[in-house]
Amino acid sequence: MELELEGADLKSVLNRLRRAQGQISGVIRMIEEGRDCEDVVTQLAAASRALDRAGFAIIATGLQQCVTDIETGRKNGEDTEQMRGRLEKLFLSLA
Repeated sequence: MELELEGADLKSVLNRLRRAQGQISGVIRMIEEGRDCEDVVTQLAAASRALDRAGFAIIATGLQQCVTDIETGRKNGEDTEQMRGRLEKLFLSLA
């Protein structure tokens, strides 16, 4: 399954990843500055959520593309059950 992100989907994923990148940089800076543990963990949790949301957005796009592939008969040699298994594995990797 090849992922094709375009337009709004691509922009949304990139924005989420850039947000996470900025938050992770902030966490590093906070640790270097000896900031309060609670503040560091709060910022780290925000970065984690941003990464999770980017991952789920990518998976959602992949699901949409898989459904389209199935409907048009382009399965790239995979049957429906194989595709379902791969997508389930992707979901669980973010859990």
